[in-house]
Amino acid sequence: MMHQSDILLHPIPKATYTTASPRLFTYPFRYVPHPLCVAAAEEITPTCRKLLKEEKGGKMFGVMIVEKDGERYYLAAFSGMLGGTYLHDGFVPPVFNLQQPGSYFKQEEAVITALNRRIREGEDTDELRNERRQRSIALQQWLFEQFEMLDAEGSRRNLVDIFAEQPQILTAEEYFNGRRQSADTQVRIPSGAGECCAPKLLQYAYLHNLKPLCMAEFWLGPSPKDELRIDGNYYPACSSKCKPILAHMLQGLAVEENPMLSIARQKALEVEYLMEDEEMAVVYKPEGLPTTPGKEDMPSLLDIVRQKYPTAVNVHRLDMDTSGLVVFALNDESYQFLQQQFIRQQVKKTYTAELEHPVAADLPRRGTISLPLLPDPYDRPRQTVNYEHGKRAVTQYEMVDDIHVIFHPQTGRTHQLRVHAAHPDGLNSPIKGDALYGTAADRHAEGIELLHPNGKPITLTAKKK
Repeated sequence: MMHQSDILLHPIPKATYTTASPRLFTYPFRYVPHPLCVAAAEEITPTCRKLLKEEKGGKMFGVMIVEKDGERYYLAAFSGMLGGTYLHDGFVPPVFNLQQPGSYFKQEEAVITALNRRIREGEDTDELRNERRQRSIALQQWLFEQFEMLDAEGSRRNLVDIFAEQPQILTAEEYFNGRRQSADTQVRIPSGAGECCAPKLLQYAYLHNLKPLCMAEFWLGPSPKDELRIDGNYYPACSSKCKPILAHMLQGLAVEENPMLSIARQKALEVEYLMEDEEMAVVYKPEGLPTTPGKEDMPSLLDIVRQKYPTAVNVHRLDMDTSGLVVFALNDESYQFLQQQFIRQQVKKTYTAELEHPVAADLPRRGTISLPLLPDPYDRPRQTVNYEHGKRAVTQYEMVDDIHVIFHPQTGRTHQLRVHAAHPDGLNSPIKGDALYGTAADRHAEGIELLHPNGKPITLTAKKK
């Protein structure tokens, strides 16, 4: 008799039989997909696309290479529901199926639906509204308690316990009003937590005594309106839903180090000073090195500059994956003078980039992109285009040819060039190597023009190394 676990274990593609397995499991928040995962994703993609015909939009899918009794297989998953159900042949089941007929969840959901109907039909009282609210909160709490996530050592923790240790998530209203922490003491868990591909794949592997070897997640179909996803591209696990969960689930599993740590240590040796005096310094930052310190134990350009100039403060910053020129002030007066030029948009910045694919033939060779940007509060540092709450972001561009572009940002929003390049209302082509909005990036801050604190104009350029 064939067991469910056998049905879901897909043999790895024949072309990969001689491909060596990775020594360590994938670091899920920054990775280049292993060839085994790429082959598995390509094999399962036609099946995924057939299922997507029942969807209005796109969907995130995932594959995981596992080992059982010395043989290698792959598992497949999709995030959330697909075609109105959590269950499809050949894909791992959800950690908890809240759509089971007759379940407690469905019974309480029916009660809440009935309350909503009574309120809509005019029986709108404080008592009814309070009952609806209390039942909704209790049901959500109960639901998250059912998601008992395993780690590699067999330890279980539910989502309430996992997220209780995290900084509490802001509601959209709190975020738009500028709050930095939630006023609500209740543990808030993002909707859909535990339903993404990575937790589903790991949970299934642990339950069936399969050894996880590597994994990858990829997007198929059109991009949703509130974020940028490119059909066929691989993506890291999301931060708000998956990072706390995976921090638990990966315990006991030998996982790769964040690849950016070793890259940053190497790139720190490539820092160069293009200009320096008593007031300021202009420093070349290689790609792969963050401008300022972050949460990871990773060297930053600011750390390096302060070894030489202890009072240095960066006046602006470049994304970690962007190489180019960064301006540092060496005293308070210079900082105020230089910063005002950036605030007043008096600094001329020139960026060059290679795009992932040629732009449309009818796209103007030069023009202006104006798309307001807003950080995604549920998946930082990803940015979204939001016309209601987003901040003004303007970029002038000039196409050198079909895939090479020169950018002159008029504002300095986080990930501005990356989003303006990738968005359908921008160039509709991600910057090559962009791990967040495209594929892992090749952009360079080539030139900068501003006034020295002594009032004299400065023009500096640096070709990409």
